[in-house]
Amino acid sequence: MATSLGANTYNRQNWEDADFPILCQTCLGENPYIRMTKEKYGKECKICARPFTVFRWCPGTRMRFKKTEVCQTCSKMKNVCQTCLLDLEYGLPIQVRDTGLAVKDEVPKSDVNKEYYTQNMEREIANSDGTRPVGLLGKAPSSSDMLLKLARTTPYYKRNRPHICSFWVKGECKRGEECPYRHEKPTDPDDPLADQNIKDRYYGINDPVADKLLKRASTMPRLDVPEDKTITTLYIGGLGDTVTDTELKNHFYQFGEIRTITIVQRQQCAFIQFATRQAAESAAEKSFNKLIINGRRLTVKWGRSQAARGKESIKDGVSEMGTRLDPVPGLPGALPPPPALDEEAPANYFNLDPSTSSIMNIALPPPPGINPPPPGFGPPMFHPMGHMGPPMPPPMGMRPPGHIHYPSQDPQRMGAHAAHGARQGD
Repeated sequence: MATSLGANTYNRQNWEDADFPILCQTCLGENPYIRMTKEKYGKECKICARPFTVFRWCPGTRMRFKKTEVCQTCSKMKNVCQTCLLDLEYGLPIQVRDTGLAVKDEVPKSDVNKEYYTQNMEREIANSDGTRPVGLLGKAPSSSDMLLKLARTTPYYKRNRPHICSFWVKGECKRGEECPYRHEKPTDPDDPLADQNIKDRYYGINDPVADKLLKRASTMPRLDVPEDKTITTLYIGGLGDTVTDTELKNHFYQFGEIRTITIVQRQQCAFIQFATRQAAESAAEKSFNKLIINGRRLTVKWGRSQAARGKESIKDGVSEMGTRLDPVPGLPGALPPPPALDEEAPANYFNLDPSTSSIMNIALPPPPGINPPPPGFGPPMFHPMGHMGPPMPPPMGMRPPGHIHYPSQDPQRMGAHAAHGARQGD
């Protein structure tokens, strides 16, 4: 049977009294000098319904006042903050942490079983040194790659901002800048993040924040192990000019015996071949997206076999990491291939009549001081190549009327009538 504030005489020995709360850095605020109010047995715990000591404080300027929501026993059982109920080590929701550590929640939800379970956990907490979590969480692995990628490394103080002013949303707030609430447009009410429950967050079920983080973790790039068991080589990219083979060897020798290390300085990459496939898989798993040498984040990929290297071709719309890229709207499509050229057909660059000769009689200007010969009597510029060559075109005066040899002789071209009139005037 759960207690309440009215039942002052029932099970009072289990009421909690504390001198300082269990808080994360974000809820505590960035100001090292804060004032807290302490109210002994001020509220019921929202999980176990036992009265506990409530602390209330302001984490910073223009921030809302915060207070503890659960008792310290419930906080220690899950290793979470008493206010935001996020994990104290990773800053993540309980559902995400339990998924990453493969821990199944076994906290009972009925009143009687919950009280019995809480008393047993209090006994276990009292017998521990207080440096590690208790229960199944204390027996779980120490870390997880997914949790390390999702964990916050710095406090997120925007979470302490005031709530949105409901009067301002309706256009009725008259406080102006003195209003302690935010004058901002609220988010979409259909947004799943707008509907959060403290008990769902504590028990790790139906938490919309956790679902969002788990979806982000599922879309993170991962390094797939090749099916070819003969591949024991890793590709290391982005070396730059500072990373040497000795530094690569100092990092990768911990995973197993290294057969060769080949550095291609021109491509700023290296190939590390291990003696066993197990060593290569261990190095790839523990170095992918986490390898930093001399302040440079290096790229780790699997090498390719000789047969796959010859057959592999570049696929359209696929990045180097294997993820499919969405097409960019507005870009032109691929250009059509050029038309096939007929090797037997000659190239007609001047649009000449194919019945005429392909050899042109080009006359060079005479030297200064020498009058040019009359048209049709000048020496030919090109001589026929042997007796089998094509015949030379007749002189201009002996050609039949209407015969066109050069494009400039076309009477239909622009300016041809003016030039003919000028020639007759001469």
